[in-house]
Amino acid sequence: MKNKLLFVSVLFLFACNTRKSDNTGQHPLHLLAEKYVRLGLNIGQYDPDFVDAYYGPDSLKPLTRQATFPKDSFQTEITALKAALQQVADTTQTDTIRIRANWMRRQLTAFSRRIKIFSGEYSDFDTESKELFDVVAPTYPETHYQSLVAELNRLLPGPGAVQDRFQQLANRFIIPKDKLDTVFKAAIAEARRRTLQHYALPATENFTLEYVSGKPWMGYNWYKGNYVSLIQISADLQIFIEKAIDLGCHEGYPGHHVYNMLLEKNLYHDKGWPEISLYPLFSPQSLIAEGSANYGIEIAFPGTEKNTFTKNVLLPLAGLDTTGIDTYFQALAIKGQLNYARNEVGRGLLNGSMSDTTATQWLLNYTLLNQEAAAKGLQFIKKNRSYVINYNYGQDLIRNYIAAAEKGNQLSDRWESFGRLLTNEITPTDLINAHHAE
Repeated sequence: MKNKLLFVSVLFLFACNTRKSDNTGQHPLHLLAEKYVRLGLNIGQYDPDFVDAYYGPDSLKPLTRQATFPKDSFQTEITALKAALQQVADTTQTDTIRIRANWMRRQLTAFSRRIKIFSGEYSDFDTESKELFDVVAPTYPETHYQSLVAELNRLLPGPGAVQDRFQQLANRFIIPKDKLDTVFKAAIAEARRRTLQHYALPATENFTLEYVSGKPWMGYNWYKGNYVSLIQISADLQIFIEKAIDLGCHEGYPGHHVYNMLLEKNLYHDKGWPEISLYPLFSPQSLIAEGSANYGIEIAFPGTEKNTFTKNVLLPLAGLDTTGIDTYFQALAIKGQLNYARNEVGRGLLNGSMSDTTATQWLLNYTLLNQEAAAKGLQFIKKNRSYVINYNYGQDLIRNYIAAAEKGNQLSDRWESFGRLLTNEITPTDLINAHHAE
């Protein structure tokens, strides 16, 4: 409780200091921030995937829509707005104003690249990811993934291909359809309980849980503003037991739901920063969002606590036997390291060096997805392109950032550092610089 009060006090002092220095509503940056929001909402009229969330005033929404996508006009507006923000950053004596201006400039670089993609103007995978998400993910040779599969091969008992043996083990832990809601609600409730031990969330925060089909993703958080989310789980595929905690944390606590709430409260309502009310999906903010949501799993359930809670609570609720669960979680740890293979699939598809058949085989061989999950994985990558780096490389950058910020090796320190990440305009470049400065 002491840590929670300290954390809230730090946020309050930061908010007060920023309000004094910003003179919110009167500083030129406020007007530029409103232009940034208007521009993003205007682009979103044409590109349905551009705006992931918006909870600002209706007065910033566009009133008219042209018959054709005005890409050149948008690019001109982006260039002018970036130049104005650069001038603010170069001339201000206030760190907070400089940080905000530079944050918006990086977001606008992503706006420009997304307009090109939406218009059919493509680039290579690394160029695209750098402009959209502010980073280039590391590349690993196929031998890297082969060595991890060999490690898994030594772990899993029995004859046959390692992918088949992993799937046989995983199939023991498929959540029955009629138990899905019970298991997910229990996992989310526990993730929320653990998050509340460290953060004081808004009293009115809430979410709705839905099960959907025909989506390219496994889970999605649609943040509605006013501390409310719609969390959707794709239930047309088999869902394995660990996904209850993974998705509960990632989409809910302390993942997307908490991240969006804290930004809305601390930056939009408390400080009056217009720019944060708009969440553009294909932007550096998504690397922070996806990376922190994945890291949130291990901060909420550190060490073997995920395994323990699954064994003691979730498997009984699902009516499943616990036999083999320890080996399964060891295998999942190795499988997690294989996740970078999705980047190579995206890189190969976007660069034209992989066919759909080869890409699918990579997903089967090196991410250990079954056939139907591999098909959905390919669908996701083809639709969302270099976005895949946000889950794995984003998580690693967040983990390194938190490690660099820790005062000690206490879990409470980790939560405190994680909280600062969720309540400030931090870019992927900031993550990298903080790690290198360690």
